[in-house]
Amino acid sequence: MSGFVEKPEPIQVPGLVHLHTGKVRELYQNEAGDLVMVASDRMSAYDWVLPTEIPDKGRVLTQLSLWWFDQLRDLIPNHVIGTEVPEGAPADWAGRTLVCKQLRMIPVECVARGYLTGSGLLEYDESRTVCGLALPEGLVDGSELPAPIFTPATKAEVGEHDENVPYEEVARQVGAETAAQLRQATLAVYARARDIARDRGIVLADTKFEFGFDGDTLVLADEVLTPDSSRFWPADEWQPGRTQPSYDKQFVRNWLTSAESGWDRRSEQPPPPLPEDVVRATRQKYVEAYERLTGLGWI
Repeated sequence: MSGFVEKPEPIQVPGLVHLHTGKVRELYQNEAGDLVMVASDRMSAYDWVLPTEIPDKGRVLTQLSLWWFDQLRDLIPNHVIGTEVPEGAPADWAGRTLVCKQLRMIPVECVARGYLTGSGLLEYDESRTVCGLALPEGLVDGSELPAPIFTPATKAEVGEHDENVPYEEVARQVGAETAAQLRQATLAVYARARDIARDRGIVLADTKFEFGFDGDTLVLADEVLTPDSSRFWPADEWQPGRTQPSYDKQFVRNWLTSAESGWDRRSEQPPPPLPEDVVRATRQKYVEAYERLTGLGWI
């Protein structure tokens, strides 16, 4: 059992139709037929959406995504139309709202990995492969791969795991031409972002993208290159062979699996609220990622 510990009731706004409550985002449609995405401060871990929010998290995700979309616009178009808050919406929506094109979304999580860790490491330790791609012997947690790899996954509902799948399965599901487009775009965007992050003292270990079609044009959608969708490591602390320090929800994961939390992730019990020091430290990591990548101060 997993999902929302306490599923929120969506805010009703005149002129907007609520479509979906995700782990982090609320999705609406406006009268023009555009999508309105609002990033909350919700935090998810171990397939649960936790009862405790992280202040400013939704704004960090939104503003960092906008910054990255700008860095990538010569490589691939994105779905953003604007950032205006719809009339009648709460003032708190400012800075966390994206008005976006409706796309024909592709039901694949497009993951690029430049370093070995996470679920990729688990598979590698068993078979020396990741998503069926053979890798050399001798790699450890945090090793840089000989070249970045495309390791797609199926998209899961809230409370369920995304599942890594071979490239051939993606080609079977969406067609060989679309699968090839996804692989090319994913690796091109990852390479650009990896180089930008490296210049700012950050290792982009892996990341996931979502794409859709606007007519026949492949478009980058959802969030992009945030601490929720990527593993960012401080370059000056990168040391293969161990778990790397990171700019993400690791403080949350560590506390949830500690004796202090009293929670057994293998049980069917929902996780407890987060203590204030974990909330504070996690917020600081998200803000620090934004500031180091963009070079801008967080307000």
